[in-house]
Amino acid sequence: QVQLVESGGGLVQPGGSLRLSCLISGSISGINGMGWYRESPGRQRELVATIISGGNTIYGDSVKGRFTISRDNAKNTLYLQMNNLKPEDTAVYYCNVDGSLGWKPYDYWGQGTQVTVSS
Repeated sequence: QVQLVESGGGLVQPGGSLRLSCLISGSISGINGMGWYRESPGRQRELVATIISGGNTIYGDSVKGRFTISRDNAKNTLYLQMNNLKPEDTAVYYCNVDGSLGWKPYDYWGQGTQVTVSS
C-alpha cells in the first residue's frame, strides 16, 4: 500500500524559510509526476511545484524563484524548500504522486501539513 506522509510545516515569520518533506512508502512504478500542491480557505487547490518524468520541474507562478522542489531517491523522500515566505503562502501543503500502471491511472495524496506565515 502506498502512503505519503508530509512533515515540516509550522509557523514562520514573513521572509523566513521552511523545508517540507514527504516520505513515500510502498512500491510505485509508472510515475508521471511527484509534486506539492496547496490549499487555503476560499481558494482551490493549486500547484506549487512538481517534478515530471525526465526530471523537469514546474513551478507555480507565485513561488518561482522562492521555492525549490527536490527528491532523494535513496530516502524515498520529496522535499520543498520554501524561502522568503509571504503571508499569502499560508495554506495546507499536500504531497502528490501520479502516474499509471498500464492503462490504469493512479493519484496518491498525503494528509497535508499546515504552513502559516505570520508576524
